[in-house]
Amino acid sequence: MRIGDCNNPADFRKLARKRLPAPLFHYIDGGADDEVTLRRNTSAFDKVRLIPDALADLSNLDLSVNVLGQDLDWPVFCSPTAMSRLFHHHGENAVCRAAHRHGTMYSLSTISTTSIEEIGAQTPGPKCFQLYIHKDRAMSWDFIDRCKEANFSAICLTVDTLVAGNRERDLHSGMTTPPRFTLSSMLSFFTHPHWSVNYLTSKKFELANVSATIEEGTRKLISVIDYINSQFDRSITWKDAEQAIQRWGGPFAIKGVMSIDDARRAVDIGASAIMISNHGGRQLDGATAPFDQLGPIVDAVGDRIEVILDGGVRRGTHVLKALAMGARACMIGRGYLYALAAGGEPAVDRALSKLRDEIERDMILMGCNSVKRLNRSRLHFD
Repeated sequence: MRIGDCNNPADFRKLARKRLPAPLFHYIDGGADDEVTLRRNTSAFDKVRLIPDALADLSNLDLSVNVLGQDLDWPVFCSPTAMSRLFHHHGENAVCRAAHRHGTMYSLSTISTTSIEEIGAQTPGPKCFQLYIHKDRAMSWDFIDRCKEANFSAICLTVDTLVAGNRERDLHSGMTTPPRFTLSSMLSFFTHPHWSVNYLTSKKFELANVSATIEEGTRKLISVIDYINSQFDRSITWKDAEQAIQRWGGPFAIKGVMSIDDARRAVDIGASAIMISNHGGRQLDGATAPFDQLGPIVDAVGDRIEVILDGGVRRGTHVLKALAMGARACMIGRGYLYALAAGGEPAVDRALSKLRDEIERDMILMGCNSVKRLNRSRLHFD
């Protein structure tokens, strides 16, 4: 299989599995515990059917949306994902450039392998920074100041990762940062020489935003689970979120909201948006899917705050269902990570292009010329 043979996330996943050493593939692919929530995130879309109209003028389509103060050409943007350079040496830079070419926003993780400053200089396109509050509060607030200097457009505070979910695939594979070449993992790395050569000959691995302060995960081998458990601050509250909003002073989202009460709290502290997310099924297994919660949350706060759906989006029809339910936009993470792992920047380009093509085609088949006209009258509920 080649990049040109990949037409959807499932295809890119197959190619990524061939090209990545097992610990890295399973880090992207896995979820928590029995991975019930991981599977539910996508299957939840199946409970709703689309109702098309006919004989509409579809000579011009409008897919544009305004999200977190940014005008995007289409209603999907890139979720923050950690350590992208582990999966391909093009890393975060590749996804940022591809997102800009496709008229959408890129989001950078706190625990990325490329710095805030480097991503800020990559493109003039919109960028969001995902803030994890570490035990070192001074460093955490410094992230916000650095984003201002680097001309980031928005910040999202992730609130669902105070402790790492039970990601048993990582425990079985021995996934560490940087990767540990042990006897048990050596065969997998040996049988993926292209990845191994690129990793060993490219820029040295580091968690670029924290490397000057934190040794773990940069110069000291540590599992991803141990990094989260040792470095992230479990004492954060809504007061801390409010302080971050005030320090930033611009578009700000709370990522990881799953309840109506939390959605209302986000409104009360002045957040610009909420991202309904369960961290891709990687945290609390058995949690409800973001799409399951979308309707109730939109009904409760949708007229006072932007509601963004993050989780399980694989198809253009998933995006249309979410928008019809009331989401402002959707985010994808695995959807571009599989592509990055499969073939770097050209593959990410193809993945984004294929998804946008699906949305455009599905809009025509729906008889709808603007995403702003999607509403629940276009949905049938099982």
